[in-house]
Amino acid sequence: MLPKIIAEIGCNHMGQMEIAHEMIKVAAQFCKVNVIKFQKRTNLELLTPEEYRAPHPNPANAYGPTYGEHREFLELDLEQHRQLKSWCEEWRVEYSSSVWDLTAAKEIATLEPKMLKIPSACNLDQGLLEWLITNYQGEIHLSFGMTTHAEEVRIVDMFQKAGRHKDLVIYACTSGYPVPFEDICLYEIKRLAETFGGMVRGIGFSGHHLGIAADMAALALGATYFERHFTLDRTWKGTDHAASLEPDGMRRLSRDLINVSKALTYKTEEILPIEAVQRKKLKRMVNG
Repeated sequence: MLPKIIAEIGCNHMGQMEIAHEMIKVAAQFCKVNVIKFQKRTNLELLTPEEYRAPHPNPANAYGPTYGEHREFLELDLEQHRQLKSWCEEWRVEYSSSVWDLTAAKEIATLEPKMLKIPSACNLDQGLLEWLITNYQGEIHLSFGMTTHAEEVRIVDMFQKAGRHKDLVIYACTSGYPVPFEDICLYEIKRLAETFGGMVRGIGFSGHHLGIAADMAALALGATYFERHFTLDRTWKGTDHAASLEPDGMRRLSRDLINVSKALTYKTEEILPIEAVQRKKLKRMVNG
């Protein structure tokens, strides 16, 4: 199976549909990703009144005087997501979205994307998971950042009991922006594969690190789905840009994951056809 590469735009569009459109075109045509993912939140459902009215913890990244207004500025409504999906189809790339709450899940499910994503922050929302298991028939991708091993087991068990485990893709993830290399913990991919590999559809890697070297190692360790934040400019205002790949980085990620995936095989025969010519020309036989 070739790796599936997901460019997470999230809210890196900064609330502007024109930027979102440009990001879709670049990610699809230049970077050649498989999926472009946004996010949908119902802020009044997610945030307490105190959290909604509180100032943004990092004012330099704020798009409003309160955290709630900041989040509302970045939020796109359902019709805008419908347009994003149409643009993705136009550029022959798959549309998806993270859903952070039940209302968002119900809205985005009406667009019938092939996959939806549950972010690490929401993977213990039992009502959200139960609704998706029962009502959404596509793939459900779910990150395990900030999650204990016991919680992981309970989540996978919920899908297995409902007969939906083969639609579940679980991601090794460290929740940080950006994550230093010593905290990426790539062997978590191996642990997830050993624990759940026979149960779920696949194992993914959701990275918030710098560069693309760790993704190649993740591929070698068994990950087949790769999710990275995507931006057109890492210096733009916002929390996620610094942990995102710019277009050339995402292009190289897609190229290298495909090429390394092709290389991760055994020889199909002891002397490959490409070697046979060289063997005839170069091999020296030593009589002993």
